Amino acid sequence: MSNKPIFVATHPRACSTAFERVFMTQRDTLKAVHEPFGDAFYYGSERLSSRYEDDVTGREDSGFTQSTYRTILDRFEREASEGKRLVIKDMAYYLFPPDAAPASIAPSVGRVKRGVGTTEAMNNGTTNGTTRAPYPYNSDAEPNNPTVIPRDTLGNFHFTFLIRHPRSSIPSFYRCCVPPLDKVTGFYNFMPSEAGYEELRQLFDYLRSIGQVGPGIARRDSNAGSAFDGSKSLDGAESRIEVQSTNGVHLNGVDFSNGVELPNGVHHSNSADSSNGVTRGVEVCVIDADDLLDNPAGIVEAFCKSTGLDFTPDMLDWGTEADQQQAEEAFRKWPGFHDDAMNSCDLKPRQHKKVKSVEDENSEWADKFGDEGARIIRQAVDANIEDYEYLKRFAIKV
Repeated sequence: MSNKPIFVATHPRACSTAFERVFMTQRDTLKAVHEPFGDAFYYGSERLSSRYEDDVTGREDSGFTQSTYRTILDRFEREASEGKRLVIKDMAYYLFPPDAAPASIAPSVGRVKRGVGTTEAMNNGTTNGTTRAPYPYNSDAEPNNPTVIPRDTLGNFHFTFLIRHPRSSIPSFYRCCVPPLDKVTGFYNFMPSEAGYEELRQLFDYLRSIGQVGPGIARRDSNAGSAFDGSKSLDGAESRIEVQSTNGVHLNGVDFSNGVELPNGVHHSNSADSSNGVTRGVEVCVIDADDLLDNPAGIVEAFCKSTGLDFTPDMLDWGTEADQQQAEEAFRKWPGFHDDAMNSCDLKPRQHKKVKSVEDENSEWADKFGDEGARIIRQAVDANIEDYEYLKRFAIKV
């Protein structure tokens, strides 16, 4: 079983902070790290987002202008030295270049081009020696790697994934980007590129293609995982990472020659263990927020089983003064985004799950945000459903 730092990769407004609070209760054995890569993505010398590009004061006031992808990785090393296992929760899109641009490795963790046929390691996380928008980087890319983090570095983490239906996440995120809440969050416009589903799917597919994740799929019991037995396939689930694989071919030490038929002819078995001398990646572990809200104990227990953590029912309660102080310290850098999770004291099954028609959703959004707001939300929701439904196929069932 992997004992690497757990990386819960997600997208905005996926109930991820409530999920994070579960692991914050285990302070003696776990160290929760709250959305660290946003510091580099938005504010530092390797920033990828244009959100604060024209707001120098906003970047400086953040306190993260010196953050790079290297400083964040160094932080993990320092915190892991305490002997606790890290549980990192962060947005997948923080690891990706903007607007689906071709990826190259962040200079602070890679090598920068210095003329034809020469490269030089980047020092101190500075980028191109300027304060202008640093992307595209003057650095090398890795074949098929869609992120700005080297493949070897990604290999240091035990990746898991948390998703929520866009019909719930997108309007919630939109609300954070318009008055009156925008004055609290500092996000003064809604950017559809920050929805995060496309990048989450790309990261998921890439990690599977290189054998870091899968072929085993996390589930709580054999019946829950029956859809993934060797006789069935994921119809229509098309990978967006091209991998060369046919029967009997091994990719990066992972045997794809039998088991479940997956996209592009890749075949996975259900075992996440080593067999016949072949080392497999960690289980595919995808949590759907709706399943988490319906059955917190069952989903958290299944997640713990997949990631090698000990589950105890008290993980779902965080009502002490120490719990609250820890949350306030962890969440203060993103004001307005985490109020519900910060003011909560436990995670219990929701009592009612509302199923709304498209017409009801459109009407509700128009009442809250006006006709134009409703149009923008609907467009963003529809644009991300395909990626959500693709990832949903792999979600834990209990």
